[in-house]
Amino acid sequence: MKKGLITILLLILSNTFMTFAWYGHLKFKQMNWFNSLGLVSIILISWGIALFEYSFQVPANRIGFNENGGPFSLWQLKVIQEVITLTVFTVFTIIFFKNETFRINHLIGFGLLILAVYFIFKK
Repeated sequence: MKKGLITILLLILSNTFMTFAWYGHLKFKQMNWFNSLGLVSIILISWGIALFEYSFQVPANRIGFNENGGPFSLWQLKVIQEVITLTVFTVFTIIFFKNETFRINHLIGFGLLILAVYFIFKK
């Protein structure tokens, strides 16, 4: 149970950095200093942020993987990661991108993902 919780917390941290690396630059372009940067600079900044993502993602998978003594199969780790990714992305989008709306089709899609988690974990 403890390894499972640690895995999930590390995945949440990892996905928070990943979301900022992948989508943060879309919001930061509103800052004057950021507008003067070229694409290569933005890629390098995102890559630097992604380094932190990997610093949490790799340990999460190693701790959580059942062949390393963790509680999750590879399939379960992947589905957990995807649900966390979309949850973190949703929170990020609602907070930082006010012009994006969360619609019913998004909610239905998340419901289907929860069903995916159910079926992946079903023995």
